[in-house]
Amino acid sequence: MALDATTRTESDSLGSMEIPADAYWGIHTARALENFPISRRPISVYADLVRGLAMVKQASARANRDIGVLDAERADLIDRAAQRVIDGEFHDQFVVGVIQGGAGTSTNMNANEVITNIALELAGRDKGDYDFLSPIDHTNRSQSTNDVYPTAIKVGLALDLQSLLEELDLLKQSFLAKAVEFHDVLKIGRTQLQDAVPMTLGQEFHGFATTLAYDHQRLNENAYLLYEVNMGATAIGTGITTHPAYAPAVVRHLREITGLDLVTADDLVEATSDTGSFMSFSSSLKRNAIKLSKICNDLRLLSSGPQAGLGEINLPARQAGSSIMPGKVNPVVPEVVNQVAFAVAGADLTVTMAVEGGQLQLNAFEPVIAHSIFQSITWMRRAMRTLRVNCVDGITANRERLGAMVGSSVGVVTALTPYIGYAASAALAKTALLTGHNIGDLVVEAGLMSREEVDKQLSPARLSGLEAITQAIPIVQPAENVVEADRL
Repeated sequence: MALDATTRTESDSLGSMEIPADAYWGIHTARALENFPISRRPISVYADLVRGLAMVKQASARANRDIGVLDAERADLIDRAAQRVIDGEFHDQFVVGVIQGGAGTSTNMNANEVITNIALELAGRDKGDYDFLSPIDHTNRSQSTNDVYPTAIKVGLALDLQSLLEELDLLKQSFLAKAVEFHDVLKIGRTQLQDAVPMTLGQEFHGFATTLAYDHQRLNENAYLLYEVNMGATAIGTGITTHPAYAPAVVRHLREITGLDLVTADDLVEATSDTGSFMSFSSSLKRNAIKLSKICNDLRLLSSGPQAGLGEINLPARQAGSSIMPGKVNPVVPEVVNQVAFAVAGADLTVTMAVEGGQLQLNAFEPVIAHSIFQSITWMRRAMRTLRVNCVDGITANRERLGAMVGSSVGVVTALTPYIGYAASAALAKTALLTGHNIGDLVVEAGLMSREEVDKQLSPARLSGLEAITQAIPIVQPAENVVEADRL
């Protein structure tokens, strides 16, 4: 009996506790709340992890019904209750902390208790009426935390990845749109932060889009590592307490529920103890984050100034940049993406250490693995969106400044070396640096090429490589005044 109308009494092998009467979780969850006040972040912050748990419970109920180890009435109640969680209801009842001891047992029990009490209400019974429907004997039938939890993580990550990939594709399209917009804007490329040869701003932004497209492919490839699950393994992979028909039945139902190409691992003992797939997946997230951070570094450099920096592009002004310097505006959006990348790299190291830290037949550190990867996906998805909406879509080019920089750059002489030779080009480059004269003008004055030939070879299409040169090119011998210029 409950002490009062606001609580109900639940018991386990350790004793009894009072549970809030309106709570769908029970005593096992209550003990976890006492034991793990670590992160102050409930598992419900990762909605797809909760959905993954509910999908596993739903698939198990259907499999247990099919093989005859759970009666149709109880299986249907569990099925319907799990569906409500999949649809987004009751997520606030998944209250255990994301960081916990016990290899995820508290998370599994939280799911068992919530789904059971939803099912009890559907049956017109009171919460906690576990004689009719038990969180362990019925909702957890044929299961162990050691197969439920990693499978739910894999399903949740696969679901969560889809929204990340959608944002990644939108960001790629945003860079592609800028590549088209800037296709005719000539600029000077740089290597090692020094002036190199010309290119277009469009080519630079197209390169950003291409690298994101490659990451889209890599993330998809690594996602398939998550599709091998160990349902039916129970405690250590031997399948103790399960019917031989359970494993194929549960994965069949899980495939139907999730829409994922899930398969049962060939070696359930190995699959229960090994967490290498999480490490590989985390690594692909880190790759994407680091490359995205590099792009943001480039955006910050290209927009630096606006007067004393490169000043090639303008990022949208999002907020005041200083409490002391009036008018200052900072590249705050690329900066926050950089910081997300740092966090993702740190999370990947956490995953790596947790994967290594497992012992014998089980890895007890899957909670921190799950938290690290789900957080990385969540932050990256949000970072990509703010980068696209609040930065990339509003970037403009400083066309006049870029044109002036190309016109005065000695780097363009590289395009003329096939015609006038390296020695003459080097001499003219030196003269241009000393005098500030235009390279094209110096070439014409030296009599090495006509104005028409110079303009043709220094056209944006030729300088950026968009118009290929395929014919053999005779090299003109240096004129005397070019040699003389080299002596200046």
